[in-house]
Amino acid sequence: MKTDVPKSLKGGKFYPFLRASLKGISQVILIENSITGLLILIAIAISSIYLGVIALLSAMIGTFTAMLGGADKESIDQGLLGYNSVLTGMALALFLQGPYMWIVALAGAVVAAVLTAAMMHFMKNTKVPILTFPFIVLTWLMLLAAYKLKHLSLSASLVPQDLANWQLNIAGKVNLLDGIFHGIGQVFFLNNTWSGILVFIAVFWGSRKLGMYAAIGNAAAIIIAYVLGGEHSLIVLGLYGYNAILTIIAVSGVFNEKHNRYNLPSGILAACLTVPITAGLSTWLLPYGLPALTMPFVLSTWLILGARKTMPNL
Repeated sequence: MKTDVPKSLKGGKFYPFLRASLKGISQVILIENSITGLLILIAIAISSIYLGVIALLSAMIGTFTAMLGGADKESIDQGLLGYNSVLTGMALALFLQGPYMWIVALAGAVVAAVLTAAMMHFMKNTKVPILTFPFIVLTWLMLLAAYKLKHLSLSASLVPQDLANWQLNIAGKVNLLDGIFHGIGQVFFLNNTWSGILVFIAVFWGSRKLGMYAAIGNAAAIIIAYVLGGEHSLIVLGLYGYNAILTIIAVSGVFNEKHNRYNLPSGILAACLTVPITAGLSTWLLPYGLPALTMPFVLSTWLILGARKTMPNL
């Protein structure tokens, strides 16, 4: 969905730069729309002004790094070199603590843009999108580096746990409404119902079809997580939903096969697969205290898109 802009606002260099930066935010959910990006930025700021500032600065830094490096103008304008910077900046600002960790977060946004460009080059012949893989790798490495570097300190929310003493806690009720809106918000690390509602509005603004896919993917993940006996607190917090939302948008809406009647079913399948993948990854990362981030989305999406190369009806 394209956004028409009054002629009086066009011209100059700042507006195109700002528009590309906002698209960098919207591209986190695979949508190219500056208004969608602005609505998401507002949703982030509602939850945390600090994270809102980090998100905007990270988007601008990622975009500027791409421009400075002489990247393809079309890719810059589409926000394709900014979205990994947004997620990296936000994650490092959230999971590292200390008075100057915002500097590390913004430096991470620069590196994320470079890593995104490198991976786009290495994977261009495969015709498989890099998605948020650069953000995941960079964030995990930075968080692990905190164990070896004195001046990097992990947030108290990241606590390594011994698997031998791990116990599954399925106590508590499942509030489906909270799970629905927290799921979409968790794409941007948001645990705020109003922020989640605004992010849903942002998705529908960019595309009604993608908005419907997001709702279907989220619902499928919540049902599967509940049926499989997932922790109720994690379901309510949306931690089983956000990867499913990104996955169904990618598989059914953005990287779909035209005129393929199985696009939606395969997207639902991919969304459901993110639940056991999330559970497995979370268990694997438990001793390190690391979050799964969007790796379930990447793995599930790559699985279906890769399989389509030899199974075109999938």
